[in-house]
Amino acid sequence: MRRAISLAEESVRNGGGPFGAVIARQGEIIAEASNRVTLDCDPTAHAEVSAIRKAAARLGTFSLEGCEIYTSCEPCPMCLGAIYWAHIDKIYYANNRKDAADIGFDDDFIYQEIAVDPADRKKPSSILLRDEAQKAFAMWRLKEDKTCY
Repeated sequence: MRRAISLAEESVRNGGGPFGAVIARQGEIIAEASNRVTLDCDPTAHAEVSAIRKAAARLGTFSLEGCEIYTSCEPCPMCLGAIYWAHIDKIYYANNRKDAADIGFDDDFIYQEIAVDPADRKKPSSILLRDEAQKAFAMWRLKEDKTCY
């Protein structure tokens, strides 16, 4: 955790956001990253997502089972989703989403929005061409040589 916090501090000094993440397996650091949203002009370049990408590349797999993630802040909904998709075993975090909201980040707001019915969210959304899109799902369902994830 101290390394994740150190990465967050380094990120602030270098013009990035105040977030750092470390992925470890059996006590060994597999990957680490800091927030690069503003530095890379990439809204998905959160520390956790970047660390997951590095760990998956290093291990040559999309499944990070057996790994733990240490983050300087409670993961935002995007990062939490990525952690679940990566099958990381455990999450440790220092600051929480309220702490992030107190310094101007949307984590808590997005968590609240997820719980709201899509029709009532602040950002409007609509289903479009669902019948046409079902073809890809049917193809997947019938595909015998698929790699499940």
